[in-house]
Amino acid sequence: MDELVKTRSYSCYKCRRHVSFHDDIISTNFQSKKGKAFLFAHVRNVVVGTYEQKRLTTGLHTIADIHCVDCDEVLGWKYERTVEPSQKYKEGKFVLELCKIVKDNW
Repeated sequence: MDELVKTRSYSCYKCRRHVSFHDDIISTNFQSKKGKAFLFAHVRNVVVGTYEQKRLTTGLHTIADIHCVDCDEVLGWKYERTVEPSQKYKEGKFVLELCKIVKDNW
C-alpha cells in the first residue's frame, strides 16, 4: 500500500508534464484567484519567474509565478519571503492551483 501512495502524482493539465508527488503536499487549504490550491514542499519541471512583492490575504509576501517547463503554462507561485512571523513556514514552498494540475497514478 505504501508504494501506491508514493507514486500518486500531479501533472500540468495542459501538457501532462509531471510536477509533484502527493506526498509533497503540506496543506490542501490554500486559495488562488481561480479557486482551490495546494501548498507543496517540492515541485519539479517548473521554471520560476521574476520575484515581486504582493499583498495576499495573509500579508505581504515576495513571490514568483511558476511555469511548466514544457508548455510555459503558469501553474501557481513560489513563496520566497514573507514579513509575518506566522507565515515563515511558506518560504521556499510552492502553491499549485488545482485548476492547473491533474492527478496521475491514482
